Amino acid sequence: MRGRILVGDHEGVYVLLFQGDVRLTLCTAVDSFLDRMFDDTGFRSVVVDLADTESIDSTSLGLLAKLSIQAMRRFGYRPTLVSTRPDITRILVTMGLDDVFNIVEQGLEHRDQLEELACRSASEDEVRTRVLEAHRILMGMNESNRAAFQDLVATLEEDCLPGAPVRRHASL
Repeated sequence: MRGRILVGDHEGVYVLLFQGDVRLTLCTAVDSFLDRMFDDTGFRSVVVDLADTESIDSTSLGLLAKLSIQAMRRFGYRPTLVSTRPDITRILVTMGLDDVFNIVEQGLEHRDQLEELACRSASEDEVRTRVLEAHRILMGMNESNRAAFQDLVATLEEDCLPGAPVRRHASL
């Protein structure tokens, strides 16, 4: 199933529902949504539901880490992450997301009230910048992540230098 993200909010309580194969192609839409969410003066909490997530890439995991770190920094709030699939939960724990989220195994009710987050096209530079940020965040979470992503981050950082030739990467 192609990846998509459904969102909703009510009185400052936000819900993000990740479905299918969640990949970096959704990162600009998610990042923009997070900015709007945190700018909401009525923000109270956020729950991310991964119960329908079949697979999730490291860029998306980095965005989740960013969400939690910002919520803790700005509001002193540790978000909730719903994960009902053992394979997804294993990835979350391996990446250290259990250190920044409350992970629960019971799915959400009232999902029918959510709407799909509209994705907009982004330039290759914008996507590269967001991928780089997401992986830097993951690297900062634990030593295992640092070792896993240091080469990718170094390559992306080189590509971001002024005048650097544009290279195509399998991970983009």
